[in-house]
Order: sequence, then C-alpha cells, then structure tokens
Amino acid sequence: MNYQGFFRSKLTRLRDEGNYREFAELERHRGQFPSATCHNGPGEVTIWCSNDYLGMGQSPKVLQAMHDALDRTGAGAGGTRNISGTTHDHVLLEDELADLHGKEAALLFTSGYVSNWAALGTLASSIPDCVVLSDALNHASMIEGIRHSRAQKVIWKHNDLADLESKLAALPIDQPKLIAFESVYSMDGDIAPIKEICDLAERYNAMTYLDEVHAVGLYGPRGGGIAEREGLMDRLTVIEGTLGKAFGVMGGYIAASAEVCDFVRSFASGFIFTTALPPAIAAGAAASIRHLKDSDQERAMQQQRVAEVRAKLDAIGLPHIDNPSHIIPVMVGDPMKCKFISDTLLKDYGIYIQPINYPTVPKGTERLRITPSPVHTQQDIDRLVTALEDLWSQCQLARQPLAAQ
Repeated sequence: MNYQGFFRSKLTRLRDEGNYREFAELERHRGQFPSATCHNGPGEVTIWCSNDYLGMGQSPKVLQAMHDALDRTGAGAGGTRNISGTTHDHVLLEDELADLHGKEAALLFTSGYVSNWAALGTLASSIPDCVVLSDALNHASMIEGIRHSRAQKVIWKHNDLADLESKLAALPIDQPKLIAFESVYSMDGDIAPIKEICDLAERYNAMTYLDEVHAVGLYGPRGGGIAEREGLMDRLTVIEGTLGKAFGVMGGYIAASAEVCDFVRSFASGFIFTTALPPAIAAGAAASIRHLKDSDQERAMQQQRVAEVRAKLDAIGLPHIDNPSHIIPVMVGDPMKCKFISDTLLKDYGIYIQPINYPTVPKGTERLRITPSPVHTQQDIDRLVTALEDLWSQCQLARQPLAAQ
C-alpha cells in the first residue's frame, strides 16, 4: 500500500469539499483580548469565535494567581496524582468546584474531553447492565466515553422529551440507566429542558449526567451554569464542566457525591494514568471561579453584547439561529462560501472567525459561530456587521426578510 498516497488523497478530498481546516497562528495580547497578532496572516486581528467567553484568560486576578503559584511551586505537577502526589492547589480547586455546584465533591481532569470520556466510560462500563440514553447531539467526547464503555446505548432525539420517555419506558424499571445530555449545545446554542429530564429520570429510576461546559461561569447567580440558574443542581447525579472556556484557563471536572467522585477517581484510567494539571493552572482556575462567584458584571456585559450583535444582524437580514444562549450561529449553508467568508474576513478585515463545517455540523448547515464577549467594543461590533454585510452581498447569499424581524 502507498501509505503517503493514501494520506494525500484523503487530505485532497477534504480540500476539494471545502472542509480542510487551516490554523490561524494567533498570539493573544495580554490585557487586550480580543486583540491578537496573526503571524501567518494580516497581522493585527480581532477574535470573534473564542470560547474564552468572558475574557477571564486575561484577568489580572487569574494571571496573578498563576504567577504566584509558579513562583511558589514551580512548573509541573510531577506526574499523576496517585504517584507524584496531589498538590494543595488541586485540592483547593476541587473544593471550589464542589461548592460552585452544591455537591459533596469534585474531581479534576486535564480537559473537558477527558473528563467526559473518563467519567462516562467508567460509570457506564462499571454499573452492571447499565443503559446510557444519549441525546442525539451530544459532544464527541461524550459519544467516545459511551462507546468506550461498551454499555448498551440508546440515542434519543435532540431535546425531545416524548422520545426520551418512550425509550425509558421500553426498559425494565429496575435496569440501571444513565441519561447523558448537555445544557447549552455549542453549535446551535439551544438549551436542554433540564427540569423535565430530571422529572423523567426520577420517574424511571435513572441517573443523570449533565455536561455544562458551555454554561459554567456564564449562567446562574454564581456562574454554576444553567442548572444553578434553574435551581436544579441537587437533582443531577453528575455535573461535568470545563475550566478552559468561561473560566479562561484549562482542564475539566465532574462534580457529584463523594462516592461517585471517589469511584471515578479509583477506577477511571483517564484519571489514574494521566499527568495532573500544573499547580499554576489549578491556582488560576480557582481564582477565576472565585471571582465569578462574586461578580456578575462580566455575565451582564456579555449578555448585552450578544443582544447588540443579534439586533444588528437582524437589521440587515443576516440569518442566524435564534436561541436563548450566548452563541450566535450565522448560517451560510455552503462549505466553500463559508470558508471564503472566513478567509476574507481575516485577510481583508482583520476579523478572525473560524468556519464551522462538516463533520462538526451536518452538511448544508455550515456556519460562522460568533461568540461576543464583554471586552468587544461597540466599534468591534460595527466593524464585524459591516464586513459580514459586504461579504453576504459578494457571495450572493440569502437574507431574512426584514419585515419578519
């Protein structure tokens, strides 16, 4: 077999379909986010698609905590927590996370992907005859964790309570069940009916596993996510989150009962055999969480910026998915045009928005995923909307009727 030829042909097909992904080599400017330097592009750019939703990756409190921890402890954790020891900063961070979600305990992982893969995989594989009921639009990390568990899997239609109940009702009431779903879905920005899912879980004797990675820090009076906002945290078996989005640092975690966290800690290979986060990362994340527990300013400003961008897009008829979250998917519907718009925004306007194409989203639903933050200015918003309007006309893309707005 010509191995290199095989790799080359697959990459060529990706390019021909408009789905080949290219990296913009960005260097963010400390204290000046969303500004950055694009080293393989036009130079100075404004980032409009970051998951650092609140700009906490540039927070002086977070940076100072990381500098202090680096000076105090050094760079790395030294290995896995089982072999090299659990640092004090890890313990303090897990305490903050347990408190954030009103749970007895929390457990850290190196990323949100790993926490989903390890926790779901361990729980579903260890509980005898467990059936995992997975929302059809769950993240790849959840899908991989469920697949890795080799447990029976039942996929229910996205956010469809009737379909979920029919599938629960088809299972024996005493068979172990785990309902896995997200709060905010990152591509469409819609939100799960958490209360009603909890109602069904209790009716049919199921556990619940809620991924809040696109909600923690952003919703609720202390940033505990949609479940905190709706007063439902105590009804969920496991809440999973990330430290790499609204909290602005890196890492993932679960929050649950002491027994669940200890069980995952004791049996999950994705925890046992993985080098722990550096103490400086843990200290920065803890500082970010503490700040957002007390401050609602960032959340309020972000919601204001989101509303402003939506209103300006409506005023010029650019199609975007209407949802109750902070994510604005501007729909293009063509992979080549989506990539062209993204490339032209970067090259000609100094605006960075990565195209979202297949397989991240279904073919025909290609989009620009815009995430306004508290640190985007009114001038940033005006430049973005003007550039999109120009490119929409250039690409001869359909608009929404203004009368329908």
